[in-house]
Amino acid sequence: MDLSKLPIFGTEIRKLVRKNDPDTSHESAKSVNTVSLEQKVFEAIQSYGEKGCISDDLLAKFNHLPYSSVTARYRALLIKKLIEDTGERRNGRSGKPQRVMRAIYDSKSI
Repeated sequence: MDLSKLPIFGTEIRKLVRKNDPDTSHESAKSVNTVSLEQKVFEAIQSYGEKGCISDDLLAKFNHLPYSSVTARYRALLIKKLIEDTGERRNGRSGKPQRVMRAIYDSKSI
């Protein structure tokens, strides 16, 4: 199924900032295309198949995007049950463990 046809990607602006955050944060949140970012991050995670991936894998793939534009999408994708934290950990470039994420999209989960 073509996921781009489903309204599953995107996060409401109110969930991106807190009420008492500065006005600049609220303006920035309005400019983030969460639909596109969530879909790109999901499809990248999905491309790793059963073995899954860590943040360093995704950051290398999206080296043209800011760190937070990529890593901030995990939570929404986890909540929507499109990806899972496998419980496995792999060392990243820093030598510190990072969680392994895997796509678990299932048409019943949406």
